[in-house]
Amino acid sequence: MKRFLLVVATLLGFVAVSSAQPRALGLRLGAYNSELSYEHIMHGADFLEMELGASRNDDGFGFRFTGIYNWMIAQPNWTNRGEWGFYGGVGGSLGALPYDNDDLFFSAAVVGQLGLEYTFWFPLQLAIDIRPAIGLVGSHFYSSGLVEGIWPTLSVRYSF
Repeated sequence: MKRFLLVVATLLGFVAVSSAQPRALGLRLGAYNSELSYEHIMHGADFLEMELGASRNDDGFGFRFTGIYNWMIAQPNWTNRGEWGFYGGVGGSLGALPYDNDDLFFSAAVVGQLGLEYTFWFPLQLAIDIRPAIGLVGSHFYSSGLVEGIWPTLSVRYSF
């Protein structure tokens, strides 16, 4: 647990001190979870995406922290205003979820992501993506080896 908190604190500290690049802050909403989402442009159009989310099962609520480095695959010029982007990336996820009403199970997963985003000419960004995850630890999270990442999610972010 101490390592998990150290990783989360380190990543959040990195986000807080890196203010020279464009960023976006908002929500990532899926069928089975919702997350606070932060996006930070790193090199060119590539970006780091971090989410802190809530998960739910029959025994209660848990949390999950996910960090992904995304590469901008293509930026088609489909409209005169705003910017489109296809992206894909890899990262990791750590979390905890109650099980059997008394136990708390921790999870770790490797995640991948593919998505399409549109940044308007005003400070709003919409994105739709899929994020499959292969569970490394926490078999109660990943009963079939994958977590709910095969369902599309919608992100709505304020871009600044």
